[in-house]
Amino acid sequence: MIIEYEKEYLKELYENGKCKSKKYRFDAAIIKKYQKRIDTLIAATRIEDLFVFNSLNFEALQGRADYFSIRIDYHYRLEFKTRTEGTEIISTICIVTDITNHYQ
Repeated sequence: MIIEYEKEYLKELYENGKCKSKKYRFDAAIIKKYQKRIDTLIAATRIEDLFVFNSLNFEALQGRADYFSIRIDYHYRLEFKTRTEGTEIISTICIVTDITNHYQ
């Protein structure tokens, strides 16, 4: 999939392992797992490829059309939405929207 980032700090976390804003501080282990999940999204050619990984706990978010989430770890989830290019599915674009605390 092609990855786009809705928020700049998400791109910085993936590319640099940290971000400029102190508002978005995460433990180094969380950042490493986040980078691994982005790599998983990049490796997937379509959304259905994520279904086979039970550890991701892939789920569609209720009340938000075309939004999905996968598990980073037990406390954090990676939220994203998808869109396709063209009338035929040429490529799936994954737009990473946020890292959220799963239990809030």
